[in-house]
Amino acid sequence: MLASNGKLFSFDRIDPARKKVSIKHTILDVVMFLLTSLCYIIQAIYYTLFGKPKKDLNGELALVTGGGNGLGRLLALRLTKLGAKVIVWDINQDGIDETVKIVQSMGGFCKGYKVDISNKEQVYASADLIREEVGDVSLLFNNAGVVSGRALLDTPDHLIERSFNVNIIAHFWTTKAFLPAMLERDHGHIVTIASLAGHVGISKLVDYCSSKFAAVGFDEALRIELECMGARGIFTTVICPYFIQATGMFDDVNSRWVPTLDSNDVADQIIEAVQKNEKYAIIPGYLRCMLAVKWIFPWGCNSGFLRRLVPDATPQHAAPIQTPNGLKMNGHSHPLAETAPDNNNTKTSPLLVHRLSTGERVL
Repeated sequence: MLASNGKLFSFDRIDPARKKVSIKHTILDVVMFLLTSLCYIIQAIYYTLFGKPKKDLNGELALVTGGGNGLGRLLALRLTKLGAKVIVWDINQDGIDETVKIVQSMGGFCKGYKVDISNKEQVYASADLIREEVGDVSLLFNNAGVVSGRALLDTPDHLIERSFNVNIIAHFWTTKAFLPAMLERDHGHIVTIASLAGHVGISKLVDYCSSKFAAVGFDEALRIELECMGARGIFTTVICPYFIQATGMFDDVNSRWVPTLDSNDVADQIIEAVQKNEKYAIIPGYLRCMLAVKWIFPWGCNSGFLRRLVPDATPQHAAPIQTPNGLKMNGHSHPLAETAPDNNNTKTSPLLVHRLSTGERVL
C-alpha cells in the first residue's frame, strides 16, 4: 500500500538473512535509545510547561460510533463547532435523527446511518456507502459501548458476547474499514474510547473490564504497528475516563473518594486530546498516579483501594454472596445454588436495564 509520498508501507525492512548483531552494535543501539528517550522526556517537559500545539480539525470527516446520544452526540457537536463534517452511527434511528437535526441547526454537515457495529457485514457495507456518498473518513471515534453490570455468574452468555462484540471486536471492523484510506493519504486519527476499567478490575464489571483492557491493548498495539509501517501522519489516542454521568451506563454508580465525571467536561477533554495528538488521556488526570503505582504496592493495597473507591458499580443488580450453604442473593437462595445454569438462555431479567443510543449503552 502506498502513502501520499509514494513510498510503500511495509514491514519488510529488516533483512532476515543479516548476520548476528555484534556487541559493539548493541551498545551503540542502547546509547542511541537512551539519547532518544532523553529527547522525548525533554520534549514532554517543554509541552507541560508551555503547552502543546493543537491541530486544525476544519474540513476533516469524522465518524462517531454511538453518536445518537450521550457522549457520542457531545463529541459530534464539538467536532461540528471546529469545522469537521460528521457521520454518526448508532442502533437507534430516533437518536440518529436527533443528532443530525441538532448538528444541522448549527450549520454543520451531518449524516447518520443505522449500523450495528457488532455486525461486520453492516460495518463494511456502511463504510462503502459513506465513501461513495461523502468521502474518506479521517477521524474515527470508536465510542459505542455496552455494559451488563452483573456478577460474572449472573451474566448470561449472550451479554458477555455482546460486551466483547461491541466494546472491542467492533473496533477491528471499523478500523479495517477506514484505515486503508488513511494509509493511502498518510493522514488520519483513530480514537478509542476505553475506560479506567481498562486498567483496573471492578466487581460486577468482569466482562466490561476485560473488554476495556482489550481496547487499551488494541490502541497501543495498533499505534506501534503504524509506527513500524512508517505511517507518520496517522495518530491513535486512547481515552480512559472514570465513571461518566448521564451516559446511561453508570448513572447510579456508588463511587467514593473520586466524583463521577460530567459528560461535557469529558467530551471537551477528548477533543483537546485529539487536537494535541495525545497518545492517551486519563480522566481525571490525577488518577495517572494511581495507575503508576499499581504494580508497586502489594495486591492487598490495590484491592482495598478499589473496593473502597467503587463499593458498587451497578447497585440496581444485586451481587451474589458466597455462604457456607451456597450462593445467596439478598438473603434468598441464588438460582445457581439450586439448579445448573442455562447460560444459553437468551431471556433477560426485568432488572436488566435496556437503554439505546447513549454513546455508552446498557443492553
